[in-house]
Amino acid sequence: MHPHLHTKYNAGCEELMTALEDCHARGFLWKSMGMCNNTKKQLSQCLRAERSKHQDANRNGSSDKKHRIRQMWKEIDENS
Repeated sequence: MHPHLHTKYNAGCEELMTALEDCHARGFLWKSMGMCNNTKKQLSQCLRAERSKHQDANRNGSSDKKHRIRQMWKEIDENS
C-alpha cells in the first residue's frame, strides 16, 4: 500500500492493507484474474469509513471552536 495510508488514522484497516499486499505479492496472474478484488473492495470501504469518522470529528470540533469564538466576541462587544 501507499506509505501515506499507513498512518495512525487508518490503524483500523491495517489488517486489510496487509491482506491486499499479500494478495498482490502472489503475482500478476493472481491479480489479473480478479482474486484480489474482494479484499480491495473491503479495504476501500474501511478507508472510507475511517475518513468519515475523522471528518465528523473535525466538523464537530470546528463548530465548537466557532461557538467559543462567537462567545468571546460577544463578551468583547458587551464590555466595550
